[in-house]
Amino acid sequence: MCDDELVPPRADLTEKQWLRADAPLARNLAATWGPQALALGRRTLLGGAAAGAALAVLPSGARQATAAQGAAKFPFPEEPNRRGEFAVLVTGDSGTGGEEQLAVTEAARRVCRDEGISLAVGLGDNIYENGPESDHDSEFRDKFETPNTGIDVPWLMVLGNHDCSGLIPGSGGDPSRGDREVSYALSSPRWYMPSRYYNVALPSSQGPGRGDPVVEFFALDTNPVASTVAQTSSRYRWDGPYMRAQRQWLDAALTASRARWKVVLGHHPYLNNGKHGSAGSYDGFVIGHYTSGIHLKELYEQVVCGRADLILSGHDHTLQVLEPTTRTAGTRQIVCGAAAKSGDGRAHFDHPAAWQNFSDVGFMVLKVSERAMTVDTYTVDVPTRTARPAHTTTTSTTVAGRVRVG
Repeated sequence: MCDDELVPPRADLTEKQWLRADAPLARNLAATWGPQALALGRRTLLGGAAAGAALAVLPSGARQATAAQGAAKFPFPEEPNRRGEFAVLVTGDSGTGGEEQLAVTEAARRVCRDEGISLAVGLGDNIYENGPESDHDSEFRDKFETPNTGIDVPWLMVLGNHDCSGLIPGSGGDPSRGDREVSYALSSPRWYMPSRYYNVALPSSQGPGRGDPVVEFFALDTNPVASTVAQTSSRYRWDGPYMRAQRQWLDAALTASRARWKVVLGHHPYLNNGKHGSAGSYDGFVIGHYTSGIHLKELYEQVVCGRADLILSGHDHTLQVLEPTTRTAGTRQIVCGAAAKSGDGRAHFDHPAAWQNFSDVGFMVLKVSERAMTVDTYTVDVPTRTARPAHTTTTSTTVAGRVRVG
């Protein structure tokens, strides 16, 4: 959700129930687009690229492809960079196509060259405001390919609530829309999303097939258990077949992983000091199966904490390096959702943090080797499009090797 978005009047409403309960919102939609707008369901009602832009109805299907089918992919790294590390660019909530995104990507390009970046991560909300209208929507070009020109590496992409919206921007109420982003991966040299959830391992410094991987990434689809509205599809219910299968896959994949470092990617954070709050109480909701994120909290606590070294998330438009604690069983939560929008300037909660920023746009660089894992944080001055190093956190002990944390 954007910082300026609507919050449902009650937890676990469907979009239609939300509109009935929020009469001013329904009247606004009807006044703008006519009474038929309230019956569109999955039709194309989009928020503008800038915060507060008016909703617009787009025709279905008539966008041009951004890349030829079967486009050659940028290769995954097979060995560390000159410093003996795999360096990974981390961004989140980037897909506006606006000035802030362009400033962040220009600043990141320079850092990528200096750091020898060989991989990038996009933590969801890839296409504001309601995701793409097809797998060849021109918004892929305008909000991803063109801004990231020059960062010519594979991008591990995850789905955010804006990528899976229904009628209401950012609701996450139509997860099936995320399939368009999976399909888009077939035509983009950068965009990597072989399925809605997946894992990727980077090899040992000895080379592929010669030793255990240095790091493995586990990309999740958190939308069905953290949507602003209740899911109406039985497939995507919080306890439906999709989430059961994803949980089983994640549990098995973490168990099977032989990587030294394990990193979980999910748009919605487990812990968060920004205004949206933490899983189980998102936006102040503490009841219901969806809006609060209670079942995502369960997934993180029962499957991820104590088994993965990092949880990388976006959703809140802030930069936070939270500390591993007893509650997280040694897993560190990082929030990196400020690649195109910034927060409201203050902390709303008090989870222990090594460093946090609620005012600036920016990005992070994750550097991993057999010896250590480092997170470098950068804020970006938008007028000059300049990155400013803000914080560095390094650990040499994996979560499996931590006997006790404070």
